[in-house]
Amino acid sequence: MSIPQSGGGTIERQEQLAEYLAAGCKPRDEWRIGTEHEKFGYCRDTLKPLPYDGLRSIRAMLEGLRDRFGWAPVQEGGNIIGLEKDGANVSLEPGGQLELSGAPLETIHQTCDEVNDHLAQVKSVADEIGVGFIGLGAAPTWTHDEMPMMPKGRYRLMTEYMQKVGSHGLQMMYRTCTVQVNLDFGSEADMVKKLRVALALQPVATALFANSPLLEGKLNGHKSWRSRIWRDLDADRTGMLPWVFEEGMGFERWTDYALDVPMYFVYRDGRYIDATGQSFRDFMRGELPALPGEKPTLSDWADHLTTIFPEARIKKFIEMRGADGGPWRRLCALPALWVGLLYDDTALGAAWDLVKGWDAETRDGLRVAASVHGLQAEVDGLRMSELARQVVDIAESGLKARARPGAGGLVPDETHFLNTLRESVEAERVPADELIARFEGEWQGDASRVFDEYSY
Repeated sequence: MSIPQSGGGTIERQEQLAEYLAAGCKPRDEWRIGTEHEKFGYCRDTLKPLPYDGLRSIRAMLEGLRDRFGWAPVQEGGNIIGLEKDGANVSLEPGGQLELSGAPLETIHQTCDEVNDHLAQVKSVADEIGVGFIGLGAAPTWTHDEMPMMPKGRYRLMTEYMQKVGSHGLQMMYRTCTVQVNLDFGSEADMVKKLRVALALQPVATALFANSPLLEGKLNGHKSWRSRIWRDLDADRTGMLPWVFEEGMGFERWTDYALDVPMYFVYRDGRYIDATGQSFRDFMRGELPALPGEKPTLSDWADHLTTIFPEARIKKFIEMRGADGGPWRRLCALPALWVGLLYDDTALGAAWDLVKGWDAETRDGLRVAASVHGLQAEVDGLRMSELARQVVDIAESGLKARARPGAGGLVPDETHFLNTLRESVEAERVPADELIARFEGEWQGDASRVFDEYSY
């Protein structure tokens, strides 16, 4: 999750909130790609999750990355809770999941180099201290009671609040991992079209990247248990947002939605102040119970936007949030998929033509079916495997049109990053299918085998 925002003056009028979002509009030549991915760390001898402190720990990992590779530390309450370097940062999810939030880069070639460098650095430090890391959408064997809590103030507040508003919030916080990509928009109209395509096609991404069929050592009945979790987390801040497809969608409409999402916190002087369940609208009036008489700053608004969790969301860019964490190759495939779909006008138009006739029930049905059945899902005559084939084809055409070379010009474009998805489409088999087959076959029901065979 995000590192706290800073800066920005006091908000004097509500229009500033939409203006903040609109300030993200960029000319096409300034569009960038930001890739984020999370992974689980564990002790190699016990296969248990990493504690925050100790010889084999999250702290040891962060300090090792800092000392060996020149990352600058981010501190909270005297604890190292993140790292920053060259526009990228490393942060911690509540249960110690290590996240790379990549720098905004021009091509997927650069993005994949960044991912490869990061994972190599992590492995270098981890190998020395007897630690491993694995990319899955959900923790395969650990119970909630085995998970540590990272020393971040927002997580203490969220942990208490999550238990009041849904049945799966703590699983999301402590036992899931994702990969997501953040992309730019050129105008309000461009944002709306991209967001609509992004929301409608998140179920396809969920199916293609499904990688969480195991929980607490057993099959859980879903290809993407992570996606299942998000359906019973907090209805106020999750979902497929059917109103995005209605007339009048724009920055102001997103602002109205965000204002009605209950708050988690206000960050002041290195401390998280509990504002769970309170209203940003009251904050705008100086009537927030947590800070009576005080009005928000733009950094408070930026922080609040990070606490909204729909399948795709708007900040000063669009975040695609539907995919499980996974193996190395798929960390580069997700940005390839979405860049191909959204950064070429012809491809974006084709993607919109594919989804524009769907109603809210169809989109929701695809979301549910993707989590259960992956590429074998079918809703109202729509076969997920065929949808995925069409989506990958459109993405490939978009990447060809972008024609961004790599490897010093030896690679003509970015289409090869889709190869792993093309293989899944042809075989109608995603990582979850492989895990299920191995669990039921050669592993003989021993989910712990996943650590030896699937770690980075």
